[in-house]
Amino acid sequence: MLFLQSPSQSGGGGGGDESRNLSKMLSKQLKRTQHHIVKRWYNDSHYFLMDYWRRVWVMALWIGIMAALFTYKYIEYKNREEIFREMGHCVCMAKGAAETLKLNMALILLPVNKTKLGMVVPFDDNLNFHKVIAVAIAIGVGIHGIAHLTCDFPQLLQASEEEYEPMEQYFGVQPENYWHFVKEWDGVTGIVMVVLMSIAFTLASPLFRRNGANLPKPFDKLAGFNAFWYSHHLFIIVYDCLIVHGIKLYFTHDWYKKTTWMYLAVPITLYAGERLIRAFRSSIKSVKILKVGVIEEKVVAPIFFNSGY
Repeated sequence: MLFLQSPSQSGGGGGGDESRNLSKMLSKQLKRTQHHIVKRWYNDSHYFLMDYWRRVWVMALWIGIMAALFTYKYIEYKNREEIFREMGHCVCMAKGAAETLKLNMALILLPVNKTKLGMVVPFDDNLNFHKVIAVAIAIGVGIHGIAHLTCDFPQLLQASEEEYEPMEQYFGVQPENYWHFVKEWDGVTGIVMVVLMSIAFTLASPLFRRNGANLPKPFDKLAGFNAFWYSHHLFIIVYDCLIVHGIKLYFTHDWYKKTTWMYLAVPITLYAGERLIRAFRSSIKSVKILKVGVIEEKVVAPIFFNSGY
């Protein structure tokens, strides 16, 4: 009953002793609670690592590789004195982001393989990793584009004749406006990729993919799974543009230093092979959807008939 009494409520002449005992017990309880918080945090962290250690090390490895590639490319262009002197850290940022984009545009194809080729990436939650890579691609595109358009290109336009002279071997006659960059292969392919990826990313968002936008007719066709599915095929054009974008470089002319196609060769081959296998299987073993029932708001139960069984 001691915890339920205040010092004034405790009777007899031992009120002072009981008050001191109460203070000691409350102090011990507070220390014990603080100790439990630390211990609980440690246990939660320990159990989290035990449950998700595969995801943790894969994410750590992926982030580490991106950081290494970004740093490598940043230092490479910082050491190219004639370029760095005129374009500064802007071109280093753009090239560093571009290197991570090459990696992620290659990796994003692997988690969505649905045949045994998908064992190349042993993820139980491969679609989640696919989405995380997509976010990294969006960030990389933003850094790459902003660094070019708002930083190093304006520096070239505003440079004096003396300052621009070392750049003439790369860009030719000093450009007078942005049109010089936009009309080149780099500019055209870059704009096309940004537009198509923006469409695909928007229609892949849960709001549009699950038709939660409730668009009026005829715009309702721009939402739903079919819109998501077909818009993702725009990436065929995106990858074509990416390869061209990686070949038509201003600062790199040796073919073996143009590494975009090297990043993409194996993943595209694996993905194309996987799609061919799926097409072949569907041609010899047809699957019919007999019925689709709605269990919950966002859960459906399709019933299939497989002619192979």
